[in-house]
Amino acid sequence: MLELDLVITGGTYFDGTGAPGVVTNVGVRDGRVVVVSPAPLAIGAATKVVEAAGQWVMPGFVDTHTHYDAELQVAPGLNESVRHGVTTVLVGNCSLSTVYSTPLDIADLFSRVEALPRPHVLAALEGAKTWSTPQGWVDALEQLPLGPHVASFLGHSDARAAVMGIGRSTDPDQKATKGEQAEIERRLEEALDAGFLGISTMTNPWDKLDGDRYRSRSLPSTYSSWKEFRGLSRVLRRRGRVLQGVPNLNKKYDIGFYLATATGLFRKPLKVSLLAAADTKAEPWVQGIFAPLAFIANRLGRGRFTWQHLPTTFRVWADGIDLVVFEEFGSGREALHLREEMGRNELLNDEAYRRWFRRDFDKRFSPRVWHRDFDDAEITESPDTQLIGMMIGQVARDRDLHPVDCYLDLVVEHGTKLRWKTNIANTRPEIQDKLINRAGITIGFSDAGAHLRNMAFYNFGIRLLNRVHQAQSKDKPFMTVEKAVFKLTGELGEFYGIDAGRIAVGDRADIVVVDPAGLSDAVDDYHEALMPEFGNMSRMVNRNDAAVAATIVTGEVVFERGVFADGYGRTLGTGRFLRAGEGRGTVAPVRRLGLEVAQ
Repeated sequence: MLELDLVITGGTYFDGTGAPGVVTNVGVRDGRVVVVSPAPLAIGAATKVVEAAGQWVMPGFVDTHTHYDAELQVAPGLNESVRHGVTTVLVGNCSLSTVYSTPLDIADLFSRVEALPRPHVLAALEGAKTWSTPQGWVDALEQLPLGPHVASFLGHSDARAAVMGIGRSTDPDQKATKGEQAEIERRLEEALDAGFLGISTMTNPWDKLDGDRYRSRSLPSTYSSWKEFRGLSRVLRRRGRVLQGVPNLNKKYDIGFYLATATGLFRKPLKVSLLAAADTKAEPWVQGIFAPLAFIANRLGRGRFTWQHLPTTFRVWADGIDLVVFEEFGSGREALHLREEMGRNELLNDEAYRRWFRRDFDKRFSPRVWHRDFDDAEITESPDTQLIGMMIGQVARDRDLHPVDCYLDLVVEHGTKLRWKTNIANTRPEIQDKLINRAGITIGFSDAGAHLRNMAFYNFGIRLLNRVHQAQSKDKPFMTVEKAVFKLTGELGEFYGIDAGRIAVGDRADIVVVDPAGLSDAVDDYHEALMPEFGNMSRMVNRNDAAVAATIVTGEVVFERGVFADGYGRTLGTGRFLRAGEGRGTVAPVRRLGLEVAQ
């Protein structure tokens, strides 16, 4: 027998199918799992050994909702995901991709919506974009020293802006002509031919453009007619691909379109993945509708509909007024429209503006995502250190002010040096436990690579495993470990039609080794780290190196006990572009020093 490249010894092995774990040894050669056996495996002179006794060996996590599109070009290792066991990421979400549009248009499409530093997004694309087609994007991607594997949607806003021009595509008085709609569909076909998963769309109007040309217009996809959306669905249905969508988070009526287009009555069903199944503090009753709606679409309508769900508390941080939730009402959008602090302060001090903000804030029955409760708004950083740890609502009572006036005073006084946090959703453990177990609800919405100062859910998989492990330790289980692994891996690979999420014999060896002894409440702790690729900005990150013993991509141990492999993401590339529907166990050569090394 040929010598094994890697042996993982004595761990509890979960294959990603939902089967119970078994204590066994795993052998890897040429990037694939070649043996799974309770018997000891031969260790050769060059065999790498990962000791996994008492630990869980499972497929690498699949992160289905990221916005790494620009970061890939400057930091292709995607370290912040891989260090938490993610071996496959999906990009091109929320109608945004970097395929067809110019670097300037891409920077305007991405930066404000995803809270990314526009100058660095623009620089990343101007320095790298040599492509103008989906296949060109794939070819360029595969020249990078990728860490994890990458699959992609085509962004509808990207394609629409490229066909119509970003100005016309964001003008409410302009609709795509018959010829333009045909060209958008042709470009979708071109992307599907290159192996893209499908298309991502957006109907939420409070996601806005950045830049100076069309600042504060909504994304191009939001201006599409239902006829245009139906045309895209027909292409996807015929090709057996996926529609990813974000509904109008204020009115929510267009959820009906996504449910209906997924159904398979008298036709082929369409896979639809929609944001987001969450137990929001603003509308706690809404969590009860997700499972019934999925049941109607899938069981009664014979469809393939899923909600995306983040399996942890959705907590966000803000610097001053820089937080996407303010986009959901007019006065908040007006403040975010102004980029310069001096201009903002003049606005925030204006009494007429304050009255407007108070009216928006006090509307009791308006649809919302943010609860607008300053008693759940804790100050974490401030030049006035006496404020740290206080709720803004309490500061308002101490100062005998309306909460809005108190908040705006603090922003005017301290600007972005006033940092505060609030809980948006998933704060009730018993509801979380029910949601994650519902049919039609899959794991997603980490938003990895976006909102760099606002939130960090790179370790969503570890957080779910921690919840599962702690519940079992207290004899109050809500989910088995094997089901949690399935939901983080195999279920997602199967739904999106990619070769990921399983590690039986013959599968590509994308593996994470999790040490349950390292699972604790510390996985939720707050951390920051500098991001050299984006001008040394300090981004929010996660750190749970005691929980992730090893991350393995294509049979290479790229991260082990807090340390990345030499050259990882720079001269060592282990990932590849995952094409929709390609065969099981596809392996590309690992790249070292820019050279392909045959395996």
